Amino acid sequence: MKNYFDIKDKVAVITGASSGLGWQIAQAYASQGAKLALFARREERLQENIAEIEKEFGTEAIYAVCDVGNYDSITEAVAKVMDAYGRIDILVNAAGMGNNKMVTDQSNEEWERHIHIDLSGVYYMCKAVGEVMIEQEYGKIINIGSIHSRVIFPGGGISAYSSAKGGVMNLTKNLAVEWAKYNITVNAIGPAVFETELTVDSIEMDGFMDLIKAYCPAGRLGKPGELDGIAIYLASDASSFCTGQLICIDGGWTAI
Repeated sequence: MKNYFDIKDKVAVITGASSGLGWQIAQAYASQGAKLALFARREERLQENIAEIEKEFGTEAIYAVCDVGNYDSITEAVAKVMDAYGRIDILVNAAGMGNNKMVTDQSNEEWERHIHIDLSGVYYMCKAVGEVMIEQEYGKIINIGSIHSRVIFPGGGISAYSSAKGGVMNLTKNLAVEWAKYNITVNAIGPAVFETELTVDSIEMDGFMDLIKAYCPAGRLGKPGELDGIAIYLASDASSFCTGQLICIDGGWTAI
């Protein structure tokens, strides 16, 4: 039987791959036989993850220490991938940061840092890897947006995060339009709340789970592995006519 979601031997660059959703997606791709290039700032964690991938899945994997807020750092990391593999088929932009501050409590520097990492960092990665994909006339770009690309928590407190993720949604649309002629699809995943290093402090706040139960029809957080299916679909040729979309994996949150 044909495997419509085959990504075996595809070369996938994943940012934010030291932990959280980036690491979860990296493991999903490794389980399908993809060749990986893990990008993040924490070298020790990257080394640990590479060792785990090789032990658990036996697939090829390299890493590059990379700051997505620094374009020179990105181009150096991309060059390392090209030296190792000669191409890049898949890009997953999962690097990011989070905060929970009302506008009047948030410094301008905090705002600018958040927009720089969560939006400009995605733009920089897409630009650098996009040049490779345009040359090879093939590519699958997957940006990690959020349900907050579209909706806001009751009470606010995520102005920088939601503004950046709204920007990711529209950047995804723009790149999809510009690069469709090069056989490149550009899509975004919009997760609801999954427990990661970035979200654990929020989850532990008084009343947070009450909010989840009130606003998420499924009444719970996302579980590890529940993004794997959509991440594999968007990385595979099964999604060859799907581009410019934000697909929310949210237990029904944005259906309300």
